[in-house]
Amino acid sequence: MQSRFNTQKYANQGFLIAVISAVFLSFTSIIIRIISEDYQVPALILAFWRNFFVIFCAFPVFLIFKPNLLIVKLQDVLFLIGFGFALSIFNILWTLAVTLTGASVATVLVYSSGAFTAILGHKIFKETLGWKKITAVALCLLGCILVSGATDPQAWQINTLGILSGLLSGLLYAIYSLMGRHATQRGLNPWTTLFFTFSFAALFLLIINLLPIDFIPATAQNIGEMFYLRNQWRGWFLLVLLAAGPTLIGFGLYNVSLSLLASSTANLILTLEPVFTAITAYFLLHERLSTLELVGGGLIVSGLVILRLQRRTKINK
Repeated sequence: MQSRFNTQKYANQGFLIAVISAVFLSFTSIIIRIISEDYQVPALILAFWRNFFVIFCAFPVFLIFKPNLLIVKLQDVLFLIGFGFALSIFNILWTLAVTLTGASVATVLVYSSGAFTAILGHKIFKETLGWKKITAVALCLLGCILVSGATDPQAWQINTLGILSGLLSGLLYAIYSLMGRHATQRGLNPWTTLFFTFSFAALFLLIINLLPIDFIPATAQNIGEMFYLRNQWRGWFLLVLLAAGPTLIGFGLYNVSLSLLASSTANLILTLEPVFTAITAYFLLHERLSTLELVGGGLIVSGLVILRLQRRTKINK
């Protein structure tokens, strides 16, 4: 009985933390939109500074209050390098998808990660995959289509490379979730995982930006272009805000939720992110919420309710 109570308690905490994570992450696209529209920062340069400032903001806090979070075992270093590489590739594929297909289609494709995570989580970690979870995946994906505005047929004009990049970004997001789950099984603190993952991702993105690779758009042409904003201090402030708020707290809490929930469950909860983004944009940017967005949000919430009921049923058995 006590074990069942503790399992229910951890599940409740995990759901709440994942939802709060989605709230923080929902500010990501709004801040990125402001930076992109006001300063036209190339996407992969922006991605590098976003990751770099996560480390810049986290390091002094960890050093002062939790220095043990900055220590990892030697056998975990290769895993964290691979984790950081996966995150950097996800950033590249997401950038390609947005560039080639537009933000709405790219959003739908990246949240195909829910299906990928459910399948891979079932195969690798033996997570449950019943009809309720499949229904939740379908409802969340359909909800994302409505919320993101991808119902416009013109948004889906044939673009093989763009669609492939978007689907692969969904797969990499799923891999990020699964690696986060595996990190907890290795005994790594979720915040330690975040710090080193973003450190290695920043390093890989710096290298990719400076390599003479023409087929990846929105990279720096030289080291000087990495400082694209120069003395535009408001732009730098927005980058730090993006890193310290939505990214550091959002991804940190997501990592924590992965220590309490199945990776597929935590990933599906993150489909609330575009819903919260639409609500935030309504209040901050005065963007109207359309009927389709409201219906899409309802579908996502319905999917998560089914997911939650499945979890309760499993615990009570």
